[in-house]
This record gives sequence, C-alpha cells and structure tokens, in this order.
Amino acid sequence: MATWKTLLLQDSASPLMEQLSFFHDHTLMILVIITVLVGQLMISLFFNKFSHRFLLEGQLIEIIWTILPAVTLIFIALPSLRLIYILDEINNPLITIKTIGHQWYWSYEYSDFKNIEFDSYMIPPSLMNPFNFRLLDVDNRIVIPYETQIRMLITAADVIHSWTIPSFGVKIDATPGRLNQITFTINRTGLFYGQCSEICGANHSFMPIVIESISSKYFIEWVSKSIDN
Repeated sequence: MATWKTLLLQDSASPLMEQLSFFHDHTLMILVIITVLVGQLMISLFFNKFSHRFLLEGQLIEIIWTILPAVTLIFIALPSLRLIYILDEINNPLITIKTIGHQWYWSYEYSDFKNIEFDSYMIPPSLMNPFNFRLLDVDNRIVIPYETQIRMLITAADVIHSWTIPSFGVKIDATPGRLNQITFTINRTGLFYGQCSEICGANHSFMPIVIESISSKYFIEWVSKSIDN
C-alpha cells in the first residue's frame, strides 16, 4: 500500500489541487484511449495477411489521422489553459505572508500584523519526538486559518529556492532580488508538509515547510499571543 501511495498525487487540501487532480485524470483517460487504440491497430497489423499490390495513397485515412490528433490536443489544451489562468489569479487575499529562503531554512513575516516574524528550521533527528516526521518537521510552523484566501510573497536571500506544498498544488521559485507571489485557500484543517524543490546546495533536502491550518478563532488567539511575546 505504501508503494502505491508514493505513485499517486497527495490528497488535495485546496481548490487548486482539486482542479489539478481533475485535469490529471482527464489527460490520463485520453492517453489510455490512445494507447489502447494504437495497440489494437499494431496487433491487427502483426497478425493479418491483407495486401494490396496497387495501393499508393490513402487520402481518407491521412485526413483522419491528421484531424484526430489535432482534436485530441484541443481537448487537452483548453482545460490546461483554463487551469493556468486559475493558478495565477489573485482574489483579494485576506492574509499576506512573506517567505524568504536561506541556505538552508525559511523565514516568514506576517505583513498584516506587527512583530510576527520567525525562522523555521528543520528539527534535527537528535531532538525529535516520537510523533515528529523525520526530515519534514520544523521548530516553527506557519499558522494560517482555513477557508481564507492566503497570499504568499516569496523571495530568497542567497540562491534560488522553491517553496512547494504538494497537497495545495502550489510550487513557486524563491529568487534573489525578485518577489514572486502565489495564492491559495485551504479547505480543511490539518498539518501539511512540503520541501524546497530546487537544488539549492549541499543541504537542499533539509529545509522543509510545515503549514498548520486552524480555524479563524484559534488563529486570532495565536496572533494575539505572538504579538504579546
């Protein structure tokens, strides 16, 4: 079961990831149909004894095998273009968080509140608790409310990093001297894990990302405590 899970997409936790999963299934179904059709034609060619001594051209079949792939590509391209525009859309975010990639940890600043900023380091194996995930848990998590439009402003202080949460369907480069942005909405509570997806140096695989999704009520309490501290 664990092997099969590694081959599948993570369970979606945002509308963006749901749309990406639907597009994945849509495209995979088209590819399965093409594979079965071509396989059937190839098998029939291997085992039949049909011959035509004077066959020089077949305009009808050439028209069919030119138009059919074009129509197939349209069925793939249109949902893909729609999805690209959805992923780039910024819809009045309620909370903005600035993310800065370092070698090899992340820094976060809550731009809408004063004095809420922290560094997020991976918990080393020697300090881990039994409930921690090895190489994935951090000492300071990003805390955000679910069912709220979140905007991440992402940059880097040294080299190119990549801020990625697979279950949200978000992945964006953190580039020095450049401010990139991405938006998402979480539709359930929980802990969500990601890692830097850019080969940024020797400890590239040791800068994980952890988001804790909670209700708005508990988020306000967390903000109040963070400001007081």
